[in-house]
Amino acid sequence: MRETKGIMIVGVGGQGTLLASRILGNVLIGQGYDVKMSEVHGMSQRGGSVVTYVKYGDKVYSPLVDLGEADYILAFERLEAARWISYLKDGGKLILNDRRISPMPVITGAMEYPSDVVEKISSKGVNIIASDALSMAIEAGSAKSVNVVMIGILSALADFDEDVWQKALEECVKPKFLELNKKAFALGREYALKNIK
Repeated sequence: MRETKGIMIVGVGGQGTLLASRILGNVLIGQGYDVKMSEVHGMSQRGGSVVTYVKYGDKVYSPLVDLGEADYILAFERLEAARWISYLKDGGKLILNDRRISPMPVITGAMEYPSDVVEKISSKGVNIIASDALSMAIEAGSAKSVNVVMIGILSALADFDEDVWQKALEECVKPKFLELNKKAFALGREYALKNIK
């Protein structure tokens, strides 16, 4: 019996968390897992918080990942990493796009964006894999491909062959954006293979 695992993809509206979860779900289903996914949207049109739960195993009854249960959290933004870090299990990994996207209270001046988000998370002993996914996405050809860079990083940590991920990209990404996204995926995967011990 294969252990049930949980992955959370967190970010703000417009960052492509849903496509990332679709690619991931496609990979897991292709490997014969029972997969359950659930998406929770904040005010996504205004850059609100968006979280997707992905659970997989031999038999999964609920898509929700509880506190301290996530094996991986893919955080597309620093503050979202801080917001959801309590869901990461001991020994889990936080894959972080080390970017700051100011929420509405910061934009309006009602609050200040914390300056030491990553340091505070690190001080809790969290295993952080931080990258500048935006720069890699731009190198691939579009800032909108941050989500696929992050999936590329995850792919280097997961126990599935690269061709499984490539097949999922082909099935989930529109043909006119496929080459760009394959490049974004490759840059993320290469970054992880070079920088993760």
